[in-house]
Amino acid sequence: MVCAHILVAEDNVHQAELVRRYLEHDGHSVVVVHDGRAAIDETRRRNPDLLVLDVMMPLVDGIDVMRAIRTESDVPIVLLTARSTEDDVLLGFDLGADDYITKPFRPRQMVARVRTILRRTGRARETSATVLKVGDLTIDPVRHEVHIKDELISLTPAEFRLLAKMAAQPQRVFTREQLLEDGFITARTVDVHMMKLRRKIEQDPRRPERLLTVYGIGYKLA
Repeated sequence: MVCAHILVAEDNVHQAELVRRYLEHDGHSVVVVHDGRAAIDETRRRNPDLLVLDVMMPLVDGIDVMRAIRTESDVPIVLLTARSTEDDVLLGFDLGADDYITKPFRPRQMVARVRTILRRTGRARETSATVLKVGDLTIDPVRHEVHIKDELISLTPAEFRLLAKMAAQPQRVFTREQLLEDGFITARTVDVHMMKLRRKIEQDPRRPERLLTVYGIGYKLA
């Protein structure tokens, strides 16, 4: 299976979450931004394996985002757009797009085309073991399943993203700001999700042994 770090730049929140959900189900780690300026900044900061880029975005549109990125990076770019004229498609390819997907699109086909580009460009790694284990806690990013010993734990997508992020680096202390990068709106929202996670993975949520608070800093998964 191909596994990659993918940046999705899409101003429509529902559409962005749909793309994120399908890409994560395919085994990728995904970060979402909602405007062109953030797309440029995050590409420079994260150096993703692939960028899924909407054309119509606030602050900086997708075409200008691609122009800026192509002066400094050859990251594969998949354009998502409602523009489907031949001139629009040719402009996208002339500026360096690797693929051009018109809306509305079928998410599974989008995922398959992303997978093909990643293999062709050698930007991602092949992996057959993406399961994360922390003590008796098992997190499967491909199946989006969490087990404690043999018991399946039901998590929301937001709870799963938080737990998987921390399980990838157990014992690391994550600040609320670092956890906010995954799409949470406020620091208080992170705290609420942590409280709900403790109810599901701790034997006694009032005395957590797995999901620990590091006072004044944030949280870690022990």
